[in-house]
Amino acid sequence: MEVSPIYTKSITCPLCNHKFSSSKTRSRFLKIEGHQSDLRPIYQNAELDPNLYHVHVCFSCGYSFTEDFSPYFPPNTKQRIQDALNSNWKPQDFSGVRQHGQAIASFKLAIFCALLKNEKQVIIAGLYLRLSWLYSTIQSNDQQKRFQRLALHSYKESYSIGDYTGTKMSVERLLYLAADLSLQLSEEQEATTLFSKLIEQQNAATEPRIVKLAKERWQTYRAEKNSQSIQPFTS
Repeated sequence: MEVSPIYTKSITCPLCNHKFSSSKTRSRFLKIEGHQSDLRPIYQNAELDPNLYHVHVCFSCGYSFTEDFSPYFPPNTKQRIQDALNSNWKPQDFSGVRQHGQAIASFKLAIFCALLKNEKQVIIAGLYLRLSWLYSTIQSNDQQKRFQRLALHSYKESYSIGDYTGTKMSVERLLYLAADLSLQLSEEQEATTLFSKLIEQQNAATEPRIVKLAKERWQTYRAEKNSQSIQPFTS
């Protein structure tokens, strides 16, 4: 029997305890051709991009979350989220194959829930960044930039308050993502500061590969900028 690259798994909603189905991509079907400067994987078959299925959306109550969300709900946040969803949610099924429009909707729901739940800034930044990737795919430049700016703000806030500690995000990766986003948003001075902070920590880096990548990214950017500033000679 032929195995589908997309499969469903049973999820229990942390908010209402309803069981629902959520889709995922089988890893054996994924072939990565490379990475963009912001570490986004480029898959050989874009239709199988796991980012399309990154968010779980509860059919019953609308609570939307990822595996990076904390299982803990601060006091009163459950009721706050339930009240907010109850006034807006109409049961929708996000299982099965997702198109980009549905994936974008799932991320916006997850961001809405994460903000109400007071998730860590580093988690919220990741949602913004992944959403910007989806907008990049459908070539919606304004929306891509909008969510890149939000991601940059949240990454900087996470670095400032240190809420990335204890998560999968290393300080090197956080600073790199913030620096790269700054370059993409033409905020060169900000990128210079962030790259400098990252390189200053290279001797104690837990991810030396990211430090090396940061140096290469900065050198490539400067080389491209210098080449663009050279005007052709005309007589």
